[in-house]
Amino acid sequence: MVLAGLIVPLLLLVAWQLATAVTGYFSPSQLPPPADVVSALGGLLRHGELWTHLKASGARVLVGYLAGAAVALALGSLIGLSVIGRRLLAPTVAAFRTVPSLAWVPLLLLWFGIDETPKILMVAIGAFFPVYTTTASALSHVDSQLLEVGRAYGRHGASLLTTVMLPAAAPALVNGLRLGLANAWLFVVAAELIASSKGLGFLLIDSQNSGRTDVMLLAIVLLAALGKLSDALLGAVEDRMVRRRR
Repeated sequence: MVLAGLIVPLLLLVAWQLATAVTGYFSPSQLPPPADVVSALGGLLRHGELWTHLKASGARVLVGYLAGAAVALALGSLIGLSVIGRRLLAPTVAAFRTVPSLAWVPLLLLWFGIDETPKILMVAIGAFFPVYTTTASALSHVDSQLLEVGRAYGRHGASLLTTVMLPAAAPALVNGLRLGLANAWLFVVAAELIASSKGLGFLLIDSQNSGRTDVMLLAIVLLAALGKLSDALLGAVEDRMVRRRR
């Protein structure tokens, strides 16, 4: 399964090599060959810049994602558990969900300046909505028979939520957490593109301004790899939960 997943990336790498170093269809300024990107990686490693950018983006994603997911789980649980809460809060949250990510940037910069706070809040916003939506939907569709059994054993309110509803909805919740994590990486790049002096998003915009297409491609590859790695970790948790349920 893992080897099959490597086929398409390898074919893309071959096509990339053919389109640049072999045929010259693209000039190095448009699309540098893979060797140039590897050389750019080596240069950033030698100067210690790569770790600075990776740590900055990784820390923002970690803190923002945990904060956004925690709030989303709490609010999604409230809406999934309470009919009154659903009627009061769900329409407003749904309206905010339609706001484009970049629309938050000017407001966050105005309120919190250009330090780490607006960037982390951007990531938290990105992580919040997928986790919230999945949580509220999964909990509102828990098997009614399970709920009746839980109530028969004296479970109500928070006790019913933690012992019956959350375990029953666990695979769907993990899937929502995966979607939230993917969104967190998208939002951290959006935040760093606009107001940052380090991070992979900053590396993208800085390489564009300096004409370093090799570094730009390197940043994109790194973002793809980090996103896939973090998603795979949560995917392993999801697979384990599914196997246990079976």
